[in-house]
Amino acid sequence: MSAPLTTYRYLGDRLSRLMASGLIGQLCQPVLDSRGKCIRGRNGSMLVRFASGPAVVLGRQLRKVAPASKLDE
Repeated sequence: MSAPLTTYRYLGDRLSRLMASGLIGQLCQPVLDSRGKCIRGRNGSMLVRFASGPAVVLGRQLRKVAPASKLDE
């Protein structure tokens, strides 16, 4: 039984806000390894997949979004 993929909203770091990046506020999903765990870097970065493609972002700038099924109940 596989758990549904967690969805995050990217808040953006200082540089992306300064450059008015299109990724700010976008939803993304984590890229998982073979064990089903998120791929994290040594400096707290996280590999995620946006609609436009994969990107490495700061994990501290990601916020979990509640699943839609829980909102309906």
